[in-house]
Amino acid sequence: MAIRRLFHTLTELTSHKWSSKLIGSFTKTRASRWLLFWYSRAYGIHTEDAEKPLKAYQSLNEFFIRRLKDGIRPIDQNNAALVSPVDATITGIGRIDEKSIIHVKGQNYTTDELLGSAPTFNRYRGGFFIVLYLSPANYHRVHSPVTGTIIAKNHILGRAYPVNEFGLKHMNKVLSRNERLITYMRHQYGVLSIVKVGAMNVSSIKYTNSLAIHLNKGDELAYFEFGSTVVLFVENGDFEFLQELCLGTQVRVGEPLGYWGAGFQNG
Repeated sequence: MAIRRLFHTLTELTSHKWSSKLIGSFTKTRASRWLLFWYSRAYGIHTEDAEKPLKAYQSLNEFFIRRLKDGIRPIDQNNAALVSPVDATITGIGRIDEKSIIHVKGQNYTTDELLGSAPTFNRYRGGFFIVLYLSPANYHRVHSPVTGTIIAKNHILGRAYPVNEFGLKHMNKVLSRNERLITYMRHQYGVLSIVKVGAMNVSSIKYTNSLAIHLNKGDELAYFEFGSTVVLFVENGDFEFLQELCLGTQVRVGEPLGYWGAGFQNG
């Protein structure tokens, strides 16, 4: 317990954006290149999947936000499929209750807390949510989970707490206290919220350059400069997550998370 309290205190002291930006600034320097080999080895990163060879990256940050080789993440083309926007581990999944509350690692959040009290008009009450954690080992770009049109965006400034297992369990409501970049997309089955949550040592969350308003499923949407979390909110309706998905399941960009309507029969 004493170690946990110490870690909690240290995390509070280092959760400010300035400290994350300071670390982020170093990762953008050429001096950080010497960490590339050790970083990729320590986290078991499949460097052969990257768009460029490891030695071609000019900084640790450039490697963090690497793209992958074309075609290495096939996208499920079923129109009724909600696909994973990221390579990640599921840390929360389920229904949003009738009070618009979601339960993640023993803590309760309301949709308005995560969306910044946006006028959602109870859009997600009784709907569905999934929390996707990107570890330092993961690919850090975010792709569109549906084919649709961006109808609104919101950037909420906040802290930079860790969103790993410890942070979600032992820090107070980190998902709603951290910086968030939120995208609302209208698609064939309603409006989807894509909440990109910053984390400790994430110097920024950025939209892809020349981001189009209309995106096809799998198109690049944004990227994290280091690991973090994405939360998806799906409206109440004829939707179902795949039964095999549970806490700890690892998913990749383009893989189906669930289906609307008759998608199961046609998938």
